[in-house]
Amino acid sequence: MLRSLRLPVLAALITTTALLVPSVAVAKTKVPPIGHVFVIVLENESAGSTFGPTSQAPYLAKTLKSKGVFVPNYYGVTHVSLGNYIAMISGQGSTPQTQVDCPVYAPFVSTGTGADGQALGAGCAYPASVPTVASQLKAKKLTWKGYMEDMGNNPARESATCAHPVLDAPDPTLRASVGDQYATRHNPFVYFTGITGSSDCAKNDVPLTKLAGDLKSIKKTGNFNLISPNLCHDGHDEPCVDGQPGGLVSANSFLQTWVPKITSSAAYKKDGMLIVTFDEAEAAGAEADSTGIPNSPTFPNVTANSLTGGAGGGRVGAVILSHHTKAGTTTQKNYNHFSLLGSVEGVFGLKKLGYAARSATPLFGKDIFSVK
Repeated sequence: MLRSLRLPVLAALITTTALLVPSVAVAKTKVPPIGHVFVIVLENESAGSTFGPTSQAPYLAKTLKSKGVFVPNYYGVTHVSLGNYIAMISGQGSTPQTQVDCPVYAPFVSTGTGADGQALGAGCAYPASVPTVASQLKAKKLTWKGYMEDMGNNPARESATCAHPVLDAPDPTLRASVGDQYATRHNPFVYFTGITGSSDCAKNDVPLTKLAGDLKSIKKTGNFNLISPNLCHDGHDEPCVDGQPGGLVSANSFLQTWVPKITSSAAYKKDGMLIVTFDEAEAAGAEADSTGIPNSPTFPNVTANSLTGGAGGGRVGAVILSHHTKAGTTTQKNYNHFSLLGSVEGVFGLKKLGYAARSATPLFGKDIFSVK
């Protein structure tokens, strides 16, 4: 969530409602033979701060940029955090509750299905009828993994796998604690009962400590892997409860540790793609609330796409690495989290979900991939 927003304000906004419905269409793009996708999601930084000349994340802003494609015009889709993560795996827009990070883990109360496959209603835990990229991959006999740093470190706060509050209970992970900086709201898989109601959740939604071992074997490496650092290492907190600097400094250190492990793995070397991006922009001003995408949808369940009243989550930037990308290049095209979902679905030959399926949603193309 934005550091400037306080929890009492968020809780007061839970009752927000709305009703606008956007249009439907399908987009297609040619993609290379990628079989393993890794997505690392960091927190709350604008592209100007992250990738500017005085960036406190030089490994991301310089080293990784030199090895992949830099996407300066990559945008979040909402404020605050949770709605962006949900968008990345389902194509759903925000509800009044997800838009404020679900301080109470409320069940989703459905009033029907709208345009673009949007679940109409309010709540946090979507019903099993709402599909995700995880359910799509399973149906195609492909695999997914969620790696959540610090999940289960404090059993009094959350379980060691598939960690989420019980329905209608407060979320105890809204603030970091010493020794456990896991945040439920940065783990989108646990907001879909089609996942939490399956044994797949405990098997696939696991602590980050499992990643190094899984990377040793192609068979153990998921086809799609979403990696969420803890509230310090994702840059959310600054400083952190344990005395670490947080912000881009700690995010940079996290990437220096984990990116080489990913890129040296057999799965990545065979047919991998790594995407590093942020959930939402932090800087003040119109760009922090922009969608960056012409003809972007208006979410039907809330009065504005962004909690701040804007149309989106602002410009965050991204870097994409693969054997099918040209190192040290930059694309000026605009993308967002729905673009990420649709592009991942395209890689695996899956139907595009929610807003990822709109013709107005740009998908990664020749500017990203060196497709022959």
